[in-house]
Amino acid sequence: MAYYYVNRNAQTNGDHEVHRVGCNFMPKPENRQYVGDHMTCGPAVREAKRFYAKANGCYYCSNACHTT
Repeated sequence: MAYYYVNRNAQTNGDHEVHRVGCNFMPKPENRQYVGDHMTCGPAVREAKRFYAKANGCYYCSNACHTT
């Protein structure tokens, strides 16, 4: 299990990236929203989509859930 957070600030393409704790690209604490403790990134991205329609997995720490 890992803790996942979504970046409250969208990327230039409108995506709100979902990161696993320990990611080198984790947003600052004031810019992240906790989306749960999950086995994989899939449920974390689904949870993030409850808040942000354009949620996407981080290319580096949640690549299995990253779409281009």
